[in-house]
Amino acid sequence: MRPPAHPPTIPGLADTAGVGLRHLHVPDFLTAAQPVGWLEVHAENYLVPGGPRLAQLERLRQDYPISFHSVALSLGAADGVDGEHLARLKALYARFEPAMVSDHLAWTGLAGTHVPDLLPLPLTTETLDIVAGNVQRVQDALGRRLLVENPSVYLRFQEDQMEEGEFLAALVARTGCGLLLDLNNLYVSARNRGQDAARLLRHFPGDAVGEIHLAGHASLDVDGATLLIDDHGSAVPDPVWALYDLATRQFGPRPTLVEWDTALPPLPVLLAQAAKADAVRGAASC
Repeated sequence: MRPPAHPPTIPGLADTAGVGLRHLHVPDFLTAAQPVGWLEVHAENYLVPGGPRLAQLERLRQDYPISFHSVALSLGAADGVDGEHLARLKALYARFEPAMVSDHLAWTGLAGTHVPDLLPLPLTTETLDIVAGNVQRVQDALGRRLLVENPSVYLRFQEDQMEEGEFLAALVARTGCGLLLDLNNLYVSARNRGQDAARLLRHFPGDAVGEIHLAGHASLDVDGATLLIDDHGSAVPDPVWALYDLATRQFGPRPTLVEWDTALPPLPVLLAQAAKADAVRGAASC
């Protein structure tokens, strides 16, 4: 067993707010310095051999710390991590030397077939063995710590043997990985499953949290019931801000990302959300 000897905050990414870098906003960042602590990019968008996209990111990393967030490692895949994809990520990370790297507690494909979604996993000891093996392989290949994000889920498996926080704590103990605490995902999952998000947060292994995500979600009516969808298409709602205040008081400050991936607003709107995150965290830390 490898002990989790890593600190929750990695040098190079301060306990400030960052934003997800989307192509619509790249010209704004290239034209002038923006008041934000750091940038996060989706790794799979940069798995290209060259061209303007990589050149732009090379330029931006001179001014902002960078975190890479991947969505296709498929850490829950029973047939293991795709070695070719992992090798491409390793080369990308070696080139840009990001402050943090992360992926999800989910599976995204099997036997060479990939799906454009983060699919849920039953929280069992068998699943823990699979995920731990995959996470360890990724960390060994990359030579660095991986942060694993709690996903948004819309159902519970009858086979579940533990709560998500318990599962993630066991994963940290087995692999020494870190955690990416997505508070919007936590809230969406809790509401969809009739649980109390604040109670779930109290049982989350906060010492392992290396980064926090904040985002908005959509609300749908499904046969007279409300279903929350993690669409990252709006401002962070009040219940998620309340969870962020609670998490900061419970765990202390962490690097915090505001995600906005669909229906993108003008950059000043996104930056205002990051400034609010800084303000909420500062008030909670007093």
